[in-house]
Amino acid sequence: MPAFDLPLPELERYRPDVEEPADFDAFWRSTLKEAGEAEVLVSARPVQSGLRLTETWDVTFRGFSGDPVRAWFSRPAGAREQLPAVVEYAGYGRGRGLPHERLTWVNAGYAHLLADNRGQGDQYGCGGDTPDPHATAPGGPGPAVRGLRAPRDYHYRRLITDAVRAVAAVRRLPGVDGDRVAAVGNSQGGGLALAVAGLVPDLAAVLVTAPLLCGIRRALDLTDAGPYGEIAAYLSVHRGADEAAYRTLGYVEGTSFARRAQAPAHFGVGLRDTVCPPSGAYGAFNRYGELTGSASRKEIHPYPFNGHEGGDAVHVRRQLRWAREVVPV
Repeated sequence: MPAFDLPLPELERYRPDVEEPADFDAFWRSTLKEAGEAEVLVSARPVQSGLRLTETWDVTFRGFSGDPVRAWFSRPAGAREQLPAVVEYAGYGRGRGLPHERLTWVNAGYAHLLADNRGQGDQYGCGGDTPDPHATAPGGPGPAVRGLRAPRDYHYRRLITDAVRAVAAVRRLPGVDGDRVAAVGNSQGGGLALAVAGLVPDLAAVLVTAPLLCGIRRALDLTDAGPYGEIAAYLSVHRGADEAAYRTLGYVEGTSFARRAQAPAHFGVGLRDTVCPPSGAYGAFNRYGELTGSASRKEIHPYPFNGHEGGDAVHVRRQLRWAREVVPV
């Protein structure tokens, strides 16, 4: 795929207008208040993963509407001190998988919570364990279009709420320093981490790569790949539903969350990414923290010849170095 979207010098200056719903903040305050009425942590059961250097727990916490959400919680074996924690969110169509799949952060010395994606997990990886009992509103089969016509019914309202509640859950787990919690994710996971940064004011850091849900309306004009393609396909059948869909999508726009964020931020983006166009990541990055005055520590790393994989392991190495400075172990 040749270079995609805007040239890098234009991306570096790109500050898109954001059409926010007038009740954006009230919508999320109400949603999170409803979710927070019950104690967040349900259980944390030790599991035998076969790994000698990592201790793992099978965690259940209460997410949207008090629904049980599954996660894997891991710590370096034998660690006794209070550790900073990384909450990681999985990509589109992926579930939490198996406990030995994501070991980078725990091997770097962090406590690590890998949250499941409700109603996902069947497209790739090793599956998920969290159903979505509310996925009955009109919409297509893919998560990106479930409940698309109404903000309160939309799948991402539930998933973002789960993501916020995952931070509350990890702060109640043993051996975690609750003042030092970072959110991490790639693609859909990056979009969720960015939403968490905008909704959790005391987050210690956020690390996002190729974030989904950023610059949504522009992405729908640029690409038919991935989740955006599912939305376009739905609207091609349900002609005239675009106005309702755009209204719903306004409540989950990543740039709006970025504007409200306060935590130090680390971004990565492939400039040939046709799944999550790079203008979405740059738009969120360039407007990050503008409503809180907290944009002093942020950086973005472009990979001109890479697509949705971005910098891959090279970028993870950058993330680890940056995290050691911002949230040291």
